[in-house]
Amino acid sequence: MADNTSSNEVRAVARYVRMAPRKVRMVVDMVRGKGVEQALEALQFSTRAAAEPVAKAINSAVANAENNNGLRGRNLVIKRASVDEGPTLKRIRPRAKGSASRINKRTSHITIVVAPGKEA
Repeated sequence: MADNTSSNEVRAVARYVRMAPRKVRMVVDMVRGKGVEQALEALQFSTRAAAEPVAKAINSAVANAENNNGLRGRNLVIKRASVDEGPTLKRIRPRAKGSASRINKRTSHITIVVAPGKEA
């Protein structure tokens, strides 16, 4: 199985997050390339709802790095962060004259890759 991460990169994936990918990408763009502590601090004071699942994914990646690879959590930098579209839940809302309109409830897959680097 080919994995495109090097030996000192650690990743975490939050799948089926019930938020639209377009909204989650705005939050992920805010933390990409920052140090882990700086990114979590920025997410803590963000008013966007997507900040919570992104912070959970970052904390999961840090825990994976500490427990599985023996890396120090405070030295980690968010090397790559991406949001992919998950399956869409299709719902129907009744409309006038017996018709119906579609409601798409979109889901996201959040991927966070952390690697040791200089403190950002």
